[in-house]
Amino acid sequence: MPDQGTAAVTLLSGAAMDLKEHIRQIPDFPKTGINFFDISTLIGHPVAWRTTIERMAALVEPWKPDFLAAIDARGFLVAAPMAIPLACGVVMIRKSGKLPGKVKQHSYGLEYGTDVIEIQHDAVPPGKRVVIIDDLLATGGTIGAAAKLLRESGADVVGSACLIELAFIGARARLDMPFEALLSYASE
Repeated sequence: MPDQGTAAVTLLSGAAMDLKEHIRQIPDFPKTGINFFDISTLIGHPVAWRTTIERMAALVEPWKPDFLAAIDARGFLVAAPMAIPLACGVVMIRKSGKLPGKVKQHSYGLEYGTDVIEIQHDAVPPGKRVVIIDDLLATGGTIGAAAKLLRESGADVVGSACLIELAFIGARARLDMPFEALLSYASE
């Protein structure tokens, strides 16, 4: 009789899975003209979600991070489970007013407006290798702002990775660090 633990792992394997089938697109959200890539359906499917985390960890592992810098809020969902197989810590990059204690902040432009992000001033010890994690790369503004905050803290930003890249926007070329995406969309 097969080992129950082994059977469960085998049943959860999504090696040949097309993860795009688990991401729905919602037109005109959060405002008219924006096509929102909703990962709720991906997170809700246990095999697809486990496959996503395994593949994301494999993308990031060559950079040997000490920390994953997770961008508020969907970046938290991606980075936290990735940190377990990578044996690294997670640092939160949050929207303004959400972190206790002394913080550093940066204002930046978004695909659909502006925002402010913050990091605790002592979140990353100087010289530590950090990979920035978010769910989606659109304009690159959020990742760029996060990199600035991390570098001001003395971190060595060695790369960034997202679950989804909107390649038709061309933000990858504007990033000043290596970048990887699990899924890429060439058009809206």
